Amino acid sequence: MILKDKVVLVTGGTGSFGKKFVEIILKEYSPKTVRIYSRGEALQDEMKQDFNDERLRFLIGDVRDRDRLYRAVEGVDVVVHAAALKQIPVCEYNPIEAVNTNIGGSINLIDAVIDRGVTKVLAISTDKAVHPVNLYGATKLVAEKLFVQANTYRGGQGTKFSCVRYGNVIGSRGSIVPLFLKQKERGEITITDEHMTRFWISLEQGVRFVISCLEGMHGGEIFIPKIPSMKVIDIADTIAPEAKKKIIGLRPGEKMHEVLLTEEESSHAIEFNTKFVVVPEFPFWTESTPNIGGKPVENVRYASDNNTRWLTKEELRNMIENET
Repeated sequence: MILKDKVVLVTGGTGSFGKKFVEIILKEYSPKTVRIYSRGEALQDEMKQDFNDERLRFLIGDVRDRDRLYRAVEGVDVVVHAAALKQIPVCEYNPIEAVNTNIGGSINLIDAVIDRGVTKVLAISTDKAVHPVNLYGATKLVAEKLFVQANTYRGGQGTKFSCVRYGNVIGSRGSIVPLFLKQKERGEITITDEHMTRFWISLEQGVRFVISCLEGMHGGEIFIPKIPSMKVIDIADTIAPEAKKKIIGLRPGEKMHEVLLTEEESSHAIEFNTKFVVVPEFPFWTESTPNIGGKPVENVRYASDNNTRWLTKEELRNMIENET
């Protein structure tokens, strides 16, 4: 196993994804140590008490801090990069801060892991990076490009970089599920548009997909899980069937539907039963693409509105119960 007896660092490790990732790898994958790199001492202290595991190390730091990152990745084997500014309105109101964290922080991490000889780095991306309509999505698009092409800097040797791109996570901070649960108490739920759709994945599913990608990555791939879609209004009906639904219209920076794989990307993508893998379009660091199996795809748009797999209300209830 890729994580057995390894030193693992998780940036943004006190977030929803980071906590679930740490929980699973400590229980099932026997890492030597896990370093949590984040800015908030209160969240770190809370996580330390919750886990009470001597394999955990808590490092206060910001991905903007290049020197601190160099110290943090010393002796690390695997990095999962989950740190980012993610709230769309926050990024729009603080655009330079979003760029400094999501793009500048990625550059700092890339330099640090190459110079310190980290084996594998997997960056967590989002469907918002595809045809972005807001600054958050644009910064994540740039981050994807940086991590894929960072393989060029190591020249086929040393650190391998890849990305995982997936949709909305049920139960995570900023998800509409906690919002709807809160609005349910007031008896009215706000819906942007009754036709809006989104991809959905649970925290545990996301973590296990990331671990599988760490196991199989060659460097330069963008891994996309095949996950179900659901209309936002159906989510509201599932959570609060008796509540009044108020249609408020699309908010600034929102899409009606999200896309995980574009037609252009599909020309250099490979399809498997459970995922798509976008292989690098400009693999300057290698003469040939590794044979990773699967079948070629072409002219495919994998979007939340044309999905062949839809989440049922019962499945959503089960996911909410497990994640909240």
